[in-house]
Amino acid sequence: MFQHLEPYAGDPILSLNEAFLEDPRPHKVNLSIGIYFDDAGRIPVLQCVRDAEAKMLAEGGAKPYLPIEGSPAMREAVQHLLFGAGHPAVKAGRIATLQTIGSSGGLKVGADFIKRWLPESQMWMSDPSWDNHRAMFEGAGVAVHTYPYYDPATGGVRFDAMREAISRLPARSVVLLHACCHNPTGVDLSREQWRELVSLLQQREVLPYLDLAYQGYGDGIAEDAYAVRLLADSGLVFFVANSFSKSMSVYGERAGALSLVCGSAAEAELALGQLKATVRRNYSSPGIHAAGIVSRVLTEPPLRSAWEADVAAMRERIQAMRKSLHATLCAMKPGRDFGYFLSQRGMFSYTGLSAAQVDRLREEFGVYLIRSGRICVAGLNTGNVERTARAMAAVIE
Repeated sequence: MFQHLEPYAGDPILSLNEAFLEDPRPHKVNLSIGIYFDDAGRIPVLQCVRDAEAKMLAEGGAKPYLPIEGSPAMREAVQHLLFGAGHPAVKAGRIATLQTIGSSGGLKVGADFIKRWLPESQMWMSDPSWDNHRAMFEGAGVAVHTYPYYDPATGGVRFDAMREAISRLPARSVVLLHACCHNPTGVDLSREQWRELVSLLQQREVLPYLDLAYQGYGDGIAEDAYAVRLLADSGLVFFVANSFSKSMSVYGERAGALSLVCGSAAEAELALGQLKATVRRNYSSPGIHAAGIVSRVLTEPPLRSAWEADVAAMRERIQAMRKSLHATLCAMKPGRDFGYFLSQRGMFSYTGLSAAQVDRLREEFGVYLIRSGRICVAGLNTGNVERTARAMAAVIE
């Protein structure tokens, strides 16, 4: 019955991570997978998360199914985190929010919703973007295209070309945007560019779809929600999928959410109903443990303060690794401009290395990054950053 199935090639990033684990070399460096590691090379367990879980265990009790839309406490906390508790859209009930299976689950639910209720709409994403963006929307039956974004010559944004491409989109097109810490390039729009873009989105009557997976890793927790709040202030209808995997270091809990900002409370109620219907025929309801962690950390003042301090420390460590990598590369290649490592933000950076150079890094030096040249800066630490920079300098012509 299944002899006709095609073999699965595997996810390129996860497959590379498996190859790294099998590599016997003691000084190997993993800069491939998008996970935050501390300076000892470990995934941290945040104390605020430990404390939230301890409270959950102490309370005990049954573990019933959550509602289809998820925990009410988590959903409210997510709205306050993203938009601010006093935002008019929140107070007017214009936002339909789901607890989802990570932000990936939110992206897929939103894609299914769009295919069902805006069947002629097509999606445009940045060139490049996270590979799974295309897979999720195409898997939902939505046609996917790209708009210009990354400029390899400058290590910045091709904003004029991006704006020109979006200005030609049909009404009701879906425009996927990274709210901060663009994956894979680390190149973000400035606030001025965001304001100009929002004005253009209003004119074109398109549907923005924001992915916010790295809140707090750019400039700060509130600062990284700038694009979300700007869109909400504009009166646009839009989606935002957000994740707590990185910011709370709870990758395996699959803690995320999807919010749809609507034109009225009545529309939000209709949208929530159909989003619930989408979830019901997919995974039925989300996990109770993830909801307990997130809602407690976001709403209990001591846990919230500890979490904000933890996120700041993670962000500052990533920035320190950027500076160290930049300094060593500049010293070894004085005629080369590596300033993009300092201007790019968040966990990722585009190195500008070719696929052949990436292969050399892996084979000769045990430094693993994906073939696009993207590195996960959070995989660097004080014990490997200089060695990594020297390896990169060795393959740069």
